Amino acid sequence: MLRTLALSVLIVATPTSASAGSADRYGSGRVAWVTDGDTFRLDSGERIRIAGIDAPEAHRDQARCAGEIVRGMRAKDRATSLLAGRTVTFHRVGRSYKRTVATVLLDGDDLGTKLVRLGIAAWWPRGRPKPLWCRRTS
Repeated sequence: MLRTLALSVLIVATPTSASAGSADRYGSGRVAWVTDGDTFRLDSGERIRIAGIDAPEAHRDQARCAGEIVRGMRAKDRATSLLAGRTVTFHRVGRSYKRTVATVLLDGDDLGTKLVRLGIAAWWPRGRPKPLWCRRTS
């Protein structure tokens, strides 16, 4: 009887442990600061990098050309207007440069898709070269 009871407790405890680990992958929070078109910080201090997209860099030390900085500042301004003070939900998929990489939802819609549609960002599939933001325009 004691052996059966111990086995039952083990079976009941196992799913709880597994689901607790996967629950850590999901979160939500209020956006406190937008770093650039694809990265922001929550009130909690956690930095979130939106998975699967890339926006032009807004900082001189990271941009490849002056045009990228201009595009990056526009992207940051547009992302700020969308995100500042808003609550987002997210699914953590990895880490990069001390940031959480996550798929992000804003009002139930995929934020990455929205930013690409607005022209703020481009798709950046894992393992592919980073999009070029320094192309000449005619």
